[in-house]
Order: sequence, then C-alpha cells, then structure tokens
Amino acid sequence: MIVISDSTIENRKSKIENGMIYPILTTEVRFEQDIVQVRQRARQIAKGLGFDSQSQTRIATAVSEIARNAFKYAGGGKVEFIVEGESPQVFRTRISDSGPGIADLSAVLGPNFRSQTGAGLGLAAAKRLMDEVQIDSVRDRGTAVQLIKQFSKQMPALSAIDLNQLLDKLARQIPEDPYAEIQQQNQELLRTLDELRQRQEELVQLNQELEDTNRGVVALYAELNEKAASLQREGELKTSFLSNMSHEFRTPLTAILSISEILLNRLDGELSPEQDKQVNFIRQSAESLAELVNDSLDLAKVEAGKVTVRVADFEVEDLFSALRGMMRPLLPQKSPVSLIFEVPEELPTLTTDEGKVSQILRNLISNALKFTEAGEVRVAAQMGEGKIVTFSVADTGIGIPSGDQTRIFEEFVQVENHLQKGVKGTGLGLSLCKKMAEFLGGSIEIKSSPGVGSTFFVNLPLAYAGDPEESWEMSAAKGNQTRQAIANSRSPAPDKAAKVLIGEAEDCFPVFAQKVAGRNSLYCDRRRQRC
Repeated sequence: MIVISDSTIENRKSKIENGMIYPILTTEVRFEQDIVQVRQRARQIAKGLGFDSQSQTRIATAVSEIARNAFKYAGGGKVEFIVEGESPQVFRTRISDSGPGIADLSAVLGPNFRSQTGAGLGLAAAKRLMDEVQIDSVRDRGTAVQLIKQFSKQMPALSAIDLNQLLDKLARQIPEDPYAEIQQQNQELLRTLDELRQRQEELVQLNQELEDTNRGVVALYAELNEKAASLQREGELKTSFLSNMSHEFRTPLTAILSISEILLNRLDGELSPEQDKQVNFIRQSAESLAELVNDSLDLAKVEAGKVTVRVADFEVEDLFSALRGMMRPLLPQKSPVSLIFEVPEELPTLTTDEGKVSQILRNLISNALKFTEAGEVRVAAQMGEGKIVTFSVADTGIGIPSGDQTRIFEEFVQVENHLQKGVKGTGLGLSLCKKMAEFLGGSIEIKSSPGVGSTFFVNLPLAYAGDPEESWEMSAAKGNQTRQAIANSRSPAPDKAAKVLIGEAEDCFPVFAQKVAGRNSLYCDRRRQRC
C-alpha cells in the first residue's frame, strides 16, 4: 500500500525550506504484494531523479530485498524515499520495522557469514548494489536500514520546484499491475544476462590475447637466455685469450727487458751513442708492452673471478711509506709537481689485501703524476661511515670533463688531451682499479673539473669479507667446487724462494741468469761447470 498524506507534504515543504532534506515519498509494507509496489515506486523515483537504467535497476532491487526482509522477519515495515543536500545530492531510502531486530549484526555483516535459512543475503546484496548501507538494529525494538546512492557528476542538481513536480507526478500515477512489474523484472534479468554474455566473450578474447602475449614473452625470455649464454661464452673466450696471450708474452718480454738492461749497463761491452739510443727505444717499448700484458692478465683474472686475495693486517701509515718510496723516483729532479702523502690520523688496522690496495693507489698516483703539469698530487686516507676507509688521490692537473668521468673506467678508453701523446698508457689502469676495488668489497668515485684537477676516492671496508688466500671456481662439468690457489703475478709480496735456472748457452749467461732470476738464486752453466 502506497500512502502519500497531507502531513507528509507539509512536513516535506517545511524541510525543503530548511535546504537540507527533501522527503519524496513514504510507503508502508503490510502485504506481500506491497513489496512489488515498493519496487515499482523505487524505480519510478530513481528515473524521475535522473538515474540511468542500470542505476534504476540497482536501486529497485536493493529496496525490494530489504523490504522483503522487513515483511519476512518483522511482518511489515515503512519505506521512506528522501533526497538530501544540494551539491552534491544524495538519494536515501530508509526501511524500518518494529520486529525482533538482528541478534548478531556484526557476524551477519561479516565476509565469512553463511546462513542455511537465507538470513543476511538481502543485506549482502544491498551492500553490493548501493554506494553505502547503514544499519541500526536493537534487539526486540526493530531494525532500520538506510540505502544511499550518490548523484553522479553528470546528473543535474534538483531544486525544490523540481522535487515538487516529481511528487505531483508520483501522486497522479496509478500503480501498475504486479505482473507488469514481474515482466519488467524479467526483462532486466535478460538484459543482465546479455551483458554477462558480452563480458564473458570479452574475457575470453582478453584471455586469448594474454595467452598470445605470454607466448611472446616466453619466446623473448628464451632469446634473452640464448643471448646471455652467448655473451657468457664470448666473455670466457676473451678472458681465456687474454690470460693465454699475457702468459705467453711475459717470458720473451722479460728476456728482452733483461737483455736490454745488460746492454745498457755495458756488461757486454761498450755501445755507440746510436746503439745506446736504439736499445733505450727497445727497453721503453718492452716496458710499455709489459705493462699492457700485466694489466690485461690482471683484468682477465678479475673478470674470471680467479684473483687470490691475500688477507693480512697492515697499517695505512706503513702502506703510504712504501708507496712514497716507490712513487717518488717517478718525479724528475726539480719537478714542478709535489707528491704529498698526508699522515693518517687515528685510522684502525686494515685487514685486507695490501698488495691490491697498493696496486690501486699506484695506478691512481701514476695517472695523477702523468697529467699534472704543475702543482701537487696529494694522497690521504680517512675513516668514512660504516667501517669504511676512504683513500683519496687529489691532483691539480688538467681535469676530466663530466661527460668522460664514466667512460674512463671502461677498458681501453683514454680521454684526448694535449698531454696524451707525451705519456704512455693502455687505457686499462682505471678499469682494473675499479674492478679490483669492487673485488675487495669497495668502490671508486671521481670528482673532477677541467683546468682545476681531479680527486679519486677509493672506498674500502676495513676488513675483507671474502675467503682469504684462495679463489673458488665452479666446475661446469662436474658441478662441484674445485679449490684453486692462483697467484697474483703483480703482488708486491717478496718472493724468498730460491730459483734455479739451468742454461747451456753463451758466455754471458751467468750475468743474464742473475738478472732474470734475481739475487736470491742459483744458476748453473754446464759448459763451465759453475754453480
């Protein structure tokens, strides 16, 4: 039964003047057929307010479900349709009853609630269909459910005049036959099924597209894996080539350097000025080639992970003292460049590979001396954050442009400048320094300005975290770990083992043997039977 009373109209007019609440219609549910009429009225009001057809169906279905609950569990109830606010506006439907109330409301509204009698299904459906559902239930005093639907941004705001016209239109409308409402409900169900079918077809099409995409991604991953394997093989071949080449070159280069030193020291007779000049060229070229070979071999070892770390405790002050003795001879007499080692203060003992740290700093200091025409090269060390010691090599040289400050750590990269032709180098030193620093668990940074100078920072942990004295290589064939101790060919650690070199050649062999093998050596000349 639909009731529009004069008191409702008057109450509505007074509240319209207040500008906050707009009561539209109040109806009561006393009989089962009233549920159908409530559904009709809900659709009519939603249509009159400007909601689209889908929203009209949602509102009508939610209202009928809650009205059915009121009739089923409380024997009836009251339904109020209200419009609130001005901008934005809200359509509120309040359904109340005087029944026993809901005993355990929180459990009924829970996501895991299941009822064999169907209790709670209407509320769950309403929550899915409406923007907001508010429930107030008191035991033995009834339940009030408010269904809230927001006006969309495309819907125009309704004035009091518009709402009065809607009320007059509803008052003149004759309720439709309940069977017509059932027919309308069936049509809505058919439309919904058709929309579901279309969405199912779209979902099937989307799944097919995703499947095709997945196949493409799988193929792409396979191609990437193949490329990665190819790059790994190429890297292994390059490392093997560099190792073998460097190893094979070192023996003849050592012989060339030793023989040239013998000739320059006049141990085999005097040289003419031209011969002295040519032998010097030979020695300088051999030294350059030996430096390239040594750098290539060290780089290959680092890339292959076959570098041995000889961990030992040492003081930075002792390291600087050794470097000072090694690097000062590189400066010519009356050089305009000063090499300064700052005395480290309050630095703890380092536990890492002193030889590799020394090699990194030697390369950086050597580069700084090469590209500093005047001024100073300053070497320092200080504690950083998190048990990190930072070595710095600062110079007042030509500097490095910002665009080249990343490239210089690549292999065989040299920055063009006016000093480049006058100094020797292979472009491997900084790349080797970077990889060795990373191998020791640290990093290298640079700060440079052209014409001002450069500062290289080497950040290393106080203690090496890897396995000392040995390197480990995974055998691909056997799948086990093979322990390999690989000597560092350029480690400054003194070699105290005696060397034995046996020769059957010329008269100059004794001198040559001593030069090659070192002072702590034994040599044997079988022709002269001298050992």
